[in-house]
Amino acid sequence: MNEIKKFSYTDILGWSVSRFDKFSNCKRQYFYDYYSKYDKSVPFEKIQFLKSLTSKALEAGNIVHDIIRDMLFRFQKSSKPISRDKFFKYSFDLTEKYCGEKTFFETYYNGEAVASSEIYAKVKTVLENFINSGRFSWIETNAVPTSNEWVIEPAGFGETRINGFKAFCKVDFLFPVGDKIYILDWKTGKPDEIKHSKQLTGYSLWASYHFGKEAKDIMPMIVYLFPQYSEKSVVVDNKSIASFSKQVEEETKQMYEYLTDVEKNIPKDKGEFPCTSNTFFCKYCNYREICKGF
Repeated sequence: MNEIKKFSYTDILGWSVSRFDKFSNCKRQYFYDYYSKYDKSVPFEKIQFLKSLTSKALEAGNIVHDIIRDMLFRFQKSSKPISRDKFFKYSFDLTEKYCGEKTFFETYYNGEAVASSEIYAKVKTVLENFINSGRFSWIETNAVPTSNEWVIEPAGFGETRINGFKAFCKVDFLFPVGDKIYILDWKTGKPDEIKHSKQLTGYSLWASYHFGKEAKDIMPMIVYLFPQYSEKSVVVDNKSIASFSKQVEEETKQMYEYLTDVEKNIPKDKGEFPCTSNTFFCKYCNYREICKGF
């Protein structure tokens, strides 16, 4: 496969599914996430600390992603089957390490003690679902022989261009089998077919841009790892690409409207970023300590 193209740095904001999701859910949360250095009333360090809060569900997902990433890197070094005892020992140790380094939302706001054993129980179930799946066996048989061509959570943020606009679409795992490129995206939370299909369409455009593949030769799949293993293939064709590209343009322009300088990505005053009217959403927001919307 071709080398991943590199882009010169620019300040202009880049679209991503997660960025626009935050923009849509709550403009104030979006401000804190992306423009905290422009806040005139709350110290930057305070906002960054609140941003760093994790949750039990989020951390389990982070750990699973990193363990699968590391396992795939291991396959690039050796095609030998993994030792399950060593694999789960590594998974346990990484869970202990991550949990010891993080401050949990549930602890900070609710005073709840979060045990690493609780997180690991989910992590272990998710990993067992994966390595016992037919897809894992298929990867060992069909994909490992060309592991030198794998793309595993590439460095950076997955920058690309969609309809001329900067966008970020960072894949979990991309690999060739035959004349096709497969893209697998790991999910440990609840299915969200619309959002997740949108992500995979973006990943397909990223792959097409960097590797020169046509849509028909790209096979994107959402891989749900919990509570049991399941897959959802995403159909990407010329019609869906055109629709998606237009959507990226429209959503990017919506975010531009909250800037005083588009090229330098300088936001309007925080007061121009309204709080959501959905107070249920506020209960699970990292910034509720400093946000008057709560």
